[in-house]
Amino acid sequence: MYRMGITFAVYGGAEGAEKILPFDIIPRIIDASEWNKIEQGLKQRGHAINLFLADIYGKQRILSEKIVPRELVLSAPTYRPQCVGLTVPRGIWNHISGTDLIRDETGQFYVLEDNVRCPSGVSYVLENRRILKRALPQVFDASRVRAVDDYPSRLLNVLEFLAPTPMDSAVTVVLTPGMYNSAYFEHAFLAQQMGIELVEGRDLLVIDDAVYMRNTRGLERVDVIYRRIDDDFLDPLAFRSDSLLGVPGLMRAYQAGNVALANAPGTGVADDKAVYAYMPKIIKYYLGEEPLIPNVPTYLCGEKRDRDYVIANMENMVIKATDGSGGYGMLVGPTSTASDRALFREKITAHPRQYIAQPAMSLSRAPVLVEGHFEGRHVDLRPYVLYGQEIYVLPGGLTRVALKRDSLVVNSSQGGGSKDTWVLQS
Repeated sequence: MYRMGITFAVYGGAEGAEKILPFDIIPRIIDASEWNKIEQGLKQRGHAINLFLADIYGKQRILSEKIVPRELVLSAPTYRPQCVGLTVPRGIWNHISGTDLIRDETGQFYVLEDNVRCPSGVSYVLENRRILKRALPQVFDASRVRAVDDYPSRLLNVLEFLAPTPMDSAVTVVLTPGMYNSAYFEHAFLAQQMGIELVEGRDLLVIDDAVYMRNTRGLERVDVIYRRIDDDFLDPLAFRSDSLLGVPGLMRAYQAGNVALANAPGTGVADDKAVYAYMPKIIKYYLGEEPLIPNVPTYLCGEKRDRDYVIANMENMVIKATDGSGGYGMLVGPTSTASDRALFREKITAHPRQYIAQPAMSLSRAPVLVEGHFEGRHVDLRPYVLYGQEIYVLPGGLTRVALKRDSLVVNSSQGGGSKDTWVLQS
């Protein structure tokens, strides 16, 4: 894996700039009937999230009717007033999403959180599959596993679908913060697999509200940008003025309809873990349906009743920052110390809106190979959803493994690993 360049960076890590994502060779297997339920639930959720984003940056009906509290949405750090009134290409905001799922001891899947800003990890899905095909070719061939190899071509189709120019002439690029970003391998990998250019902000410029790319032939017009840069750094004229990673004037070109961005700016509000708590109501409001995959029960520390309950039961809760990611800024109650809980009690009291809590659920386990024998480890699942002419769910996704015995934290930045996920054909 190191030779193939399948690495990631840990910010502030003392062990060096690059690490291999630990890979367990025993695949996680999901049968066809179980996957069909997951697939339908994720399509439902993706559709509802898109309608929600269009509404909160448009007529804000769901806020006016008090289905979701107005202040909750407008106070989210990822809510972007700059996007109010924005008309997005094809009416799609969340083109690429990665939804984290967990399964309890009864076999019921739950949505743990939504990732619709710049969800990462799909490159490991594709590379894990490539490695396991090499390691277990006969087993793989006999198992009738659904393919994942066409993800890059499907992603490219989604991006080209957004282009303001005809598809056969659209110029599409991947915009990366650069080689020091933790997911740079994925940015380069996806660009290479799609056959498009990988660019940094300094490679692009805006002229007369159109985006151009500098290359050896001069300037070339860019139609679609798959951006792997957070909103804050995307355009120093629209968001953070000190950003050196983005493209000055990019939002102006986007608002003029001269370039498409995936995902659309402002989608991060659907990642906010306090907004996540309202997703069942959001689905019901826009689609008139009950969620096919339920949320994990969630307590909002911004509400006094919930906050009092959380503080009284911290040792049984997982407490998270509403804008946190990567396993940072959270308290796992059952393994916490008294001083840990005291610190989080202070944080919650000082900034209640910024925290949610969920019961410490008994996650399902999967077998992993440990020093020549099998042991169970907690796992979750991140399937990837593409929203273009239709909604497509990649069969399987990234199974993340908590490699430390009894750990509930699966994030790679916290010592987690991954498995190949086999969805069997029906």
